[in-house]
Amino acid sequence: MKFFILATLFAVAAADSYRSAEYAPKYEAPAYKSTYEAKYETPQPYDFSWAVNDYYNDYGHSEKSDGNVVTGSYRVVLPDGRTQIVSYKADSYGYVADVKYTGEAKYPEYVANNYKATTYSAPAYKPTAPTYSAPAYTAPTYSAPAPAPAYTATPVYKAPAVQPQY
Repeated sequence: MKFFILATLFAVAAADSYRSAEYAPKYEAPAYKSTYEAKYETPQPYDFSWAVNDYYNDYGHSEKSDGNVVTGSYRVVLPDGRTQIVSYKADSYGYVADVKYTGEAKYPEYVANNYKATTYSAPAYKPTAPTYSAPAYTAPTYSAPAPAPAYTATPVYKAPAVQPQY
C-alpha cells in the first residue's frame, strides 16, 4: 500500500514539473505569388434562340441582351394541350416574368371499357394425397452403462531413491 501512495505522489510531482516544448510549429502563408488576376469585364451583348418542333415536342427559347437588360421568352406544350409562353425581363431591378397560356385544355372523356376478361375453367387434374413410407434406417441400440470404477485404499508414497544434496 505504501508503494502505491509513494508512486502516486511521485506521478503528481512529475506531472506538475512538466513543461511543454518551447517551440511550436508555425504554419505560414505560402511564399509564392499568384499570377491570377481577376478581371471583371463589362457584360457583352448577345442574342440566341432555338426551337424543337417534331411529332412529340414543340418547345423553344430565345433570349437577347444589350449588356444591361436581358429579355427573352420560352414556350412549351403542356400535357393538357395548351401552350405555355413565358416572356421575361431581367435587369438591375430584378426578374419580371409574364406567363400566358394559348389554346384550350383538352381532357379526354372517360369511356368505360367493354373488354371482357378471359375466363378459365377449373384445372383438369386431381392432385393425389401424398404417401409416406416408414424410415429406412434402423434405430440405434444402447448397452448398459459400464460399472462404476472401484477404488482401492489410499496410495502409499515412498521416499525418493536419491536424496538431494544441499
